[in-house]
This record gives sequence, C-alpha cells and structure tokens, in this order.
Amino acid sequence: MEDSPSIDSRWPELAVAGLLLAVGGVVVADSLRIGVGWADDGPQSGYFPFYIGLVLIASSGWVLIGQLLRWRAADREAFCTREQAGLVWAMLWPVAVYIGAIQLLGIYVASALLIGYFMTRHGRYRWVITLPVAVGVPLTFFIVFERWFLVPLAKGPLERLLGL
Repeated sequence: MEDSPSIDSRWPELAVAGLLLAVGGVVVADSLRIGVGWADDGPQSGYFPFYIGLVLIASSGWVLIGQLLRWRAADREAFCTREQAGLVWAMLWPVAVYIGAIQLLGIYVASALLIGYFMTRHGRYRWVITLPVAVGVPLTFFIVFERWFLVPLAKGPLERLLGL
C-alpha cells in the first residue's frame, strides 16, 4: 500500500519556532517590566522568567535559522502524510469547538457533549454505553471540584437554571 503524499517539515517547524520566539519575547518583555534584578530579599519576580524567556528565544531562533538555511535542501524530511494530518485535524477541530462551547454552555455540558461525540464518532460506542459515561464524567468532576474542593468551574445556562 503506497503512502499518501507527505507534508514536509519546513512550514510546521517555522510556525512553531516563530510562535515560541514570540512567546519568549513576551516573557522577556514582561519580566523586564516587573524587574529582573536582585533585591534585598532575593530575586525579583521577573528574574527566573527572564532567563526562561531568553532560553526560549535562543532555542526557537536556532530552529528558525536552521530551517531557513536548509530551505532549498533537496532531501527535506516529511512532517507527516496527508492521512496523518487528517487524523490530527479530526481530533483538533472538536477540541476547538469544545473550548468555544465552554464559554456558551459551561464546562460540564460542553464536556458531556465532547465525550459523547468522541465515544460515538471515533470509539464507535453505542449510545447505551456513551450516555452514562458522557454524563457521569462531568458529574464526577462537578462533585470533586465544586463540592469537595470548593473550586468553581465555568458554568453555563443549565447550571444557572438548576441553581448550581
């Protein structure tokens, strides 16, 4: 069986290196804002994050420059096949929808929907098994976080309707 055409590693490496370079820049800039020196009582709040940001900048800059120098290399490494990229996308878009749904529906209802979707779509479970798990897991998290640890999580209209 022949593998589908692959996506080369050039663009993913450049994107991740650029993102980490930007994150490192934000960390360094904010560390400078709050102080990176040594105070009478020890290091200031930005001392350690400043150096972590510098390491991020250096390492991502190294990857970025290396990738640009190898830009025209004939033997580019494959990042993934198109089939593998499709599998990643099949997992990524529901999680992105889930993150948005938390804002609208609350974490418990959104989690129940996500678990139900993944169990039926990717696990191929029937609803008779999916429904108790999809409802039971968020219910367990509600009991553990909201009742036992007293840590409130994002609630939506259903929880507000139930007075929770």
